Amino acid sequence: MQATLGHSQACCNISPVVSEGYVPKGLYKELGGKKSYVTGPEEATRGIVAVFDIFGYFDQTLQGADILAASDHHQKYKVFMPDWFNGSPCPAEWDTPNTEEKQKDFGEWFGKKMPQGPAAAFPAYIAALKAANPSITSLRLTGYCWGGKVAEIVTSGEDNPFKTAAACHPAMVDPSGAEKIPVPYILLASGEDPAEDVKQFENKLKVPHHVETFGDQVHGSMTARC
Repeated sequence: MQATLGHSQACCNISPVVSEGYVPKGLYKELGGKKSYVTGPEEATRGIVAVFDIFGYFDQTLQGADILAASDHHQKYKVFMPDWFNGSPCPAEWDTPNTEEKQKDFGEWFGKKMPQGPAAAFPAYIAALKAANPSITSLRLTGYCWGGKVAEIVTSGEDNPFKTAAACHPAMVDPSGAEKIPVPYILLASGEDPAEDVKQFENKLKVPHHVETFGDQVHGSMTARC
């Protein structure tokens, strides 16, 4: 299948890994009208908002959130992963979309789930997050694949509330968005992501940044394709 709506070719043609048995360490809570997976110590003063890929709350994605919450022994983090798809992520069986019907369903689903929607809803979500978690004094943002595009849009906007941001194997990399990002930024690409777009994005970043490509990893390797 050809890439859809600017998505990467790999994202439209590699099936997610079906992995079962992981027991999440966090809980689901409602924040700002959004179901959110929340993990990490209650006394944490720093928060990370994580934006998943199109497959939503996959076991590997939840495990990644738990790892982020426990990765630093000197600084405690609480991770928040809102459900921007409202319980309707992309069904795993649509990817790889190897029939005309699956291609049609995938295209229609994606057309209704463009990253600009969640990006516009971020201010209200952050306000609710802060009200429910007064101990959190600063926030970071990380996004995976589709969520990487959300991270780019949010941090390059006028109301960016995050001190730093990261995009992991991001979809729809747009170098023109890089020059507007005002905070330290990390972009971690896979060997299947468009190398020229990644290079141009790095060249246009005006802030402290780290851009690295992991050539032996597939697109989606930190979430549903882990």
